[in-house]
Amino acid sequence: MTGGGPGLMEAANRGAKEADGVSIGCNIVLPQEQKPNPYLDKWVEFHYFFVRKLMLVKYSYGFVAAPGGFGTLDELFEVATLIQTGKIKNFPVVLLGVEYWTPLLEFIRGSLVMNAAINPQDLEHLLVTDSPAEAVGFIQKSATEHFGLRYVPRRPRKLLFESGV
Repeated sequence: MTGGGPGLMEAANRGAKEADGVSIGCNIVLPQEQKPNPYLDKWVEFHYFFVRKLMLVKYSYGFVAAPGGFGTLDELFEVATLIQTGKIKNFPVVLLGVEYWTPLLEFIRGSLVMNAAINPQDLEHLLVTDSPAEAVGFIQKSATEHFGLRYVPRRPRKLLFESGV
């Protein structure tokens, strides 16, 4: 599940389709309409951000945030709050891009944790990495251990561009 738009969202939806998974886009209706990417099985539109965020979390086994703006931060902090308050459990959160996320984490540790606004344990569900493989492994571990899902490895499809070609 992604926002269903272009760029990284499109890449994630394409990956789901190529792995024979279901690919869903959850769009928010805004003045600058984004068009659904071509890799979606289902396209759902929401009028309110809070409903969209709820659906993205409700039907997911983890959350991956890549460098982004206010919308990304809104989604990230919504998920963090739901985890902190026990509304969702065993929900891994991956922040892709160590350099990008480090200043925010320094602020969180230096201000929120230091002033007891949050507990240090509230950060334990986060993985900050530059490695897509590590991110997948982190979410896969949670999904298999806590949600009873099984991982069935598939034979990799031929890549469009292979190194050395």
